[in-house]
Amino acid sequence: MTKFGLLYSGRAMALDDINTSSFSPNTSFGERILYGVQKALRKLAEETAMKGGSLVVKIDGEIKEVPAKELLKTLPEQGG
Repeated sequence: MTKFGLLYSGRAMALDDINTSSFSPNTSFGERILYGVQKALRKLAEETAMKGGSLVVKIDGEIKEVPAKELLKTLPEQGG
């Protein structure tokens, strides 16, 4: 998966829209954090794509500017 090296100064993601009841009681804190970060990165890519923008990513050790629409094609769908 692509590693992100993102600098984002936009508005903070509201925690209200994260449904924590979907996690099993055995889900670790680290897994919950990872889920939140992945969801935030997808949201960033979606909002940037709507504006026709690009994001800076690190691919195979090389820093590149990638159109957000292209980046979205490589990200997994978020379910909830």
